[in-house]
Amino acid sequence: MTDPSARATRGLVAGLLLGVAAGCRSSLGVAAPVLTSGASRPRKIAAGVAVVAELAGDKNPAAMSRLMTPSLVGRAAAGLTGAGALARGSGSGWAGSLLPGVAGAAGALAGTYGGARWRGWVAAHGRPDLPAALAEDAVAIGLALAATRLVRR
Repeated sequence: MTDPSARATRGLVAGLLLGVAAGCRSSLGVAAPVLTSGASRPRKIAAGVAVVAELAGDKNPAAMSRLMTPSLVGRAAAGLTGAGALARGSGSGWAGSLLPGVAGAAGALAGTYGGARWRGWVAAHGRPDLPAALAEDAVAIGLALAATRLVRR
């Protein structure tokens, strides 16, 4: 039997990690809990397609800035929703998913600004964007996986 305070702490940390991932790639906020759960095959396929589409679309120079209000709101919502779903999927009720959800939204804002600063730093130093974007993809996917594994221990 798991200690409730340990489960709550893991849920909070997982929410924060998933939120940062959502700040980097918003689709991961909602897709990671779906892809690692007992969701139906069609839901998993839809979630996977959304992630792949965003990973590809992020490399398009014409993509909207993640720092514009609609993008910020969407990323925060993805962090909130995904972290809350992750907490509920690990046995926390609606009330137990509130703090992880808030941590997910805060993490998403941190990931949004952190990812933008990273890419801006790379550009300011005359480096190509694609390797930086792929590195950000790897970090985001790693954080999302770590979050889902943390709550499913």
